[in-house]
Amino acid sequence: MNSFKQGVKKVKNFISGKRENATENATLKNEPVNSTGYGNHAASSTKRSVVGWISSLSDPIDDIERNVETMRERSRDLYMGAPIASGSLKSIVTNVVGYELKLNAQIDGDFLGLSQEEAEAIEDKIEREFEYWADSKNCDANRMCDFGQLQQLALLSTLASGDCFAILPYKKRVGSLYELTVKLIEADRICNPVINTFYEERLINGVEIDSTGEVIAYHIADKHPNSSLTGQNDWKRIEKYGKLSGRLNVIHLLDIERPEQRRGIPILAPVIEGLKQIDRYTDAELMAAVISGMYSVFITTEASQQGEFGGGFGEADDDEEDNSKINIGNGSVTFLREGEKIQESNPGRPNPNFDAFTTAIFRQIGVALEIPYEVLMKHFTSSYSASRGALLEAWKMFKKRRIWLAKNFCQPIYEEFLAEAVLKGRIHAPGFFDDPLIRKAYCSAEWNGPTQGQLDPKKEVEAAILRIESDLSTRTREAQELTGTDFFRNHELRKREEQLRNEAGFNAPVNINIQSDKSDEGGEKE
Repeated sequence: MNSFKQGVKKVKNFISGKRENATENATLKNEPVNSTGYGNHAASSTKRSVVGWISSLSDPIDDIERNVETMRERSRDLYMGAPIASGSLKSIVTNVVGYELKLNAQIDGDFLGLSQEEAEAIEDKIEREFEYWADSKNCDANRMCDFGQLQQLALLSTLASGDCFAILPYKKRVGSLYELTVKLIEADRICNPVINTFYEERLINGVEIDSTGEVIAYHIADKHPNSSLTGQNDWKRIEKYGKLSGRLNVIHLLDIERPEQRRGIPILAPVIEGLKQIDRYTDAELMAAVISGMYSVFITTEASQQGEFGGGFGEADDDEEDNSKINIGNGSVTFLREGEKIQESNPGRPNPNFDAFTTAIFRQIGVALEIPYEVLMKHFTSSYSASRGALLEAWKMFKKRRIWLAKNFCQPIYEEFLAEAVLKGRIHAPGFFDDPLIRKAYCSAEWNGPTQGQLDPKKEVEAAILRIESDLSTRTREAQELTGTDFFRNHELRKREEQLRNEAGFNAPVNINIQSDKSDEGGEKE
């Protein structure tokens, strides 16, 4: 017994010595120890909570460019197979673009010396010409999409892959007034000509830069580098801007989160691991529930009924009845053989904690994607105030991304279209090619998409009326935000409607009580 105690004591001393040596080594490694300011908190190297925290500083090339291909393939895999990943991206596209962002030409008539009537006439002409081009599949180089569908595809590809590219080739087509087309290019095709390399001198993942870091060209593969049908692949170098004209040749859509970053990061990148784990967990729980729903049972046998060698030699007689399978059905009675009995399998599903656990994870995913849980899951069961707060918070992100898409995709394409329209003489714009400021004045525009969702339209309209009457807003703005329409067009249409009603004798006024009814808010929990 004494020998046993002595052995235990030696082991304790050995472990204690190792801990002391580890502490001394850590202290020597980090000498001098900073015990002031952030050294006691975020930068501490002695607190147990941060001892296992492995981190390092590096440039965007190592942090992003080296890993962007792996993030891209995992993000796409989740989009194709994980419902939450797919639903979140589609929700963003639906709320940002809807079917399409519509052009609302807003030329600067004061700068151009035009009267309001003249400016409105030019705007109507421009919008009519652009609508003709945008509504036709001739605007797509592949003749697959109209301009609204191109907007949806460009945004979805950017979200899933991290970035998306577009070039603007001219193609003369029978029956089309315009030759401008838009060709979207998937992120994978912009890569280095040397396979399996992401970095060469001044060439990073297909993006070529000069000595100052300015992007000057893109290297685009003719075919997808990883396609099973790809044989000999060739790369084409396209300069970002034309040397003589300054024309934008390549549109690169991406969100930049670090200086000197060249390629985009999929929006799912921060939650890829969590989404994959929750997807596996969901599949496991679903399978367990299916098995439980089948009412599985096992047949146990007290004594073996096989021969000395366990059977398996020779062939069974054809006339012998096969009793190895027992079917369980509605109202069926099955007799077991002697020595056999049924033992039930109870997986304990559905799991009562499944919903609470997944809800907590989905809330974290929603925070990373800037989508409140209620909007992410389309689950509005809280009070009116809480649900409206979630919609307003989500709308901030949707509106930001709409402005980003309009500025970086819609507007450059529209400016290229307008230049062709002026060259062909379909739009009269004196000085368009002579002065960049005049060109900008003609190209000024707004891009309008779907309006914000309304939980209680009556309350929203009452609030809009109060804002207008208090001079806090305008009818033009409220018409756009509530219904996505133009007030002046609504006004002209209303004049015609009222005129027709009066001519037909339907001139009785309609009285609407817009007094707020607060009774519908009673009893709700915030």
